[in-house]
Amino acid sequence: MKTLRKIEMLAFGVLAVTVFQGFSAEPDNAPPRSVAPFFTPATTSPKAPDADGFLQRWLLLEPIKKQIRSNAVFTEEYIRNAFNTNYFANQFTVVPHDGDKVRVGDDELAWHALDSPTFNVKLFRFAYGLNKPSYSVLFWAVTVVNSPREMRNVRMAVGSNSGSMWWLNGKEAVGLFGDRRMVMDDCVSKRLTLNKGPNVIRGAVINGPGLSDFCVRFIDENGQPIKDLTLSLENAGN
Repeated sequence: MKTLRKIEMLAFGVLAVTVFQGFSAEPDNAPPRSVAPFFTPATTSPKAPDADGFLQRWLLLEPIKKQIRSNAVFTEEYIRNAFNTNYFANQFTVVPHDGDKVRVGDDELAWHALDSPTFNVKLFRFAYGLNKPSYSVLFWAVTVVNSPREMRNVRMAVGSNSGSMWWLNGKEAVGLFGDRRMVMDDCVSKRLTLNKGPNVIRGAVINGPGLSDFCVRFIDENGQPIKDLTLSLENAGN
């Protein structure tokens, strides 16, 4: 009976793998992959946050491959070590342009200036649409937030799937550690100051198996979204 049971389990496993491969494989006549409709090319015109204050314009770097067996490894120590690793030149200072390229190991990766039509930026769809690795990857994101005045005591509110860290004007603002789903305002920073004029936001998101996305906005002391900002692709302050 044990032998028969093993044979049944083996047959079931082969069938399951076959079914999965059938669902995951693309037919020969499948249309070319694209980031549409999950993204549109960003323009040079300033872009306001959405009605709830979420930032929808980002420069995204094609995914960096990582050896990640499980999201369970995403302790604070692991994530800090992963993001403090030097992957490419000027990693924490560059404000890239659309189409700029960097070398990460043997891979040449490009930056893409994109607008998200939804409040959350779908990194899995970004990678999949470009025929890039979608799992066991690390993403870098940059945007420039222009403020009409100095704003003190604001907070950066972030959600991500899975772990992530975020910096404002070169200083760490908030970190999301552990295996987590993307939830709006999942982690909120301490009180920050947005300078009058351009402010650079830099983020890194890491994920193993599963989907990847993030959302970012600024909120005031009462938890209300700050919407009188604009997003651009250039740091005019430099």
